[in-house]
Amino acid sequence: MTEPQGSEAVLVEPRQEVPRTPAGPPVPLMPDYAGAGLQAVMPALLAHLTRAAALPEWFPAPVAGASQIVLLVLDGLGAEQLQSRAPLAPVLSAGEGRAITSVAPSTTATALTTLVTGTVPAAHGVVGYRVALDGKVMNVLQWSLDGVDARVKVPAPVFQPCPSFPGATAPVPVVTRNDYGPTGFTAAHLGPAELHRWYTPAGLVTGVRQLLCAGAPFVYAYYEGIDKVAHAQGLGEHYDDELRAVDRLVADVIDVLPSGTALVVTADHGQVDVGSSIEVLGSDIMQHVSLISGEGRFRWLHVPPGATTDVTAAAEELYGDEAWVRTREQVIDDGWLGGVPSPTVTTRLGDVALVPFAPMAFLDPADVGELRLKARHGSLTAEEMLVPLLAWSGG
Repeated sequence: MTEPQGSEAVLVEPRQEVPRTPAGPPVPLMPDYAGAGLQAVMPALLAHLTRAAALPEWFPAPVAGASQIVLLVLDGLGAEQLQSRAPLAPVLSAGEGRAITSVAPSTTATALTTLVTGTVPAAHGVVGYRVALDGKVMNVLQWSLDGVDARVKVPAPVFQPCPSFPGATAPVPVVTRNDYGPTGFTAAHLGPAELHRWYTPAGLVTGVRQLLCAGAPFVYAYYEGIDKVAHAQGLGEHYDDELRAVDRLVADVIDVLPSGTALVVTADHGQVDVGSSIEVLGSDIMQHVSLISGEGRFRWLHVPPGATTDVTAAAEELYGDEAWVRTREQVIDDGWLGGVPSPTVTTRLGDVALVPFAPMAFLDPADVGELRLKARHGSLTAEEMLVPLLAWSGG
């Protein structure tokens, strides 16, 4: 496989959507690739610690005086879900900060790679949870092709060449769940980071405390519980109870912060409760489709040459009242990926994207496991695109 060149991605200004009439579809919430977005967080934090650059004006104030920083990523915690449940999470709700934007698609594989590398999806090339590769579909989180481990066939540094933790002066310690050890996706987005693996949430706190006491200037910590509960149980009582538990976890991390340390909390995406609202693609579309990639809320259709116009028109007719329908060229030209991807990365995209703004998802018959997911993400709605950026001072 040809190595993708991150430097080939050219940053472009997103073309402004014209607001539709009340009867028409809403306007996509575009990633803020030029400002307060996930791609800016890691470079800003590491540049601050080395005094290489001042923090952006939109950064939470507690970071400015910190000589040590902990970045805690709470997978799946959207800013809108947090705001609507503020009484359940008093610690998180009291954090100083604001909402920033995720990426397109607003999914873990793409968003975490953007966060850690400080680059846009067009550059790092992790353009979804399931991406096209040599006529097959690769599951990026499992790093598998046809259910087979792909670490040898698809080396992580070739698939994703952008360095992790840009500006770090030493390997960054990563405090993460034991299950997320030396996997393909770990290598692709975290690079040669030091893994400090925990078995229970208390171990996350212990790992952070030990690293800070040992003098680590920057610690990256990751917790996935909110995302897991949302997928399995939706945004109901189980989600609320998990949010309460996460709020206590954040309080425990704050309690172990030495003076001069800041805790920064963010997330990769939010969630939309989809439940059983699953759309099976009609035969007039599927007769042209050779491959399906992406995920339920950012579904890519791969079609033979010459069929894009017909499939786009049919999809718009059938689904235009509940989803944005875009060709690959429109997705790129409108700036959804943050720039123009290299030819290699472009081959990972489909020809037509179906991106729901309604609380529903599109089924891929080859990935029926998604049917178990009650809450989902991937689209460009505010519920999925807005994530918190909050901070606290230690001591």
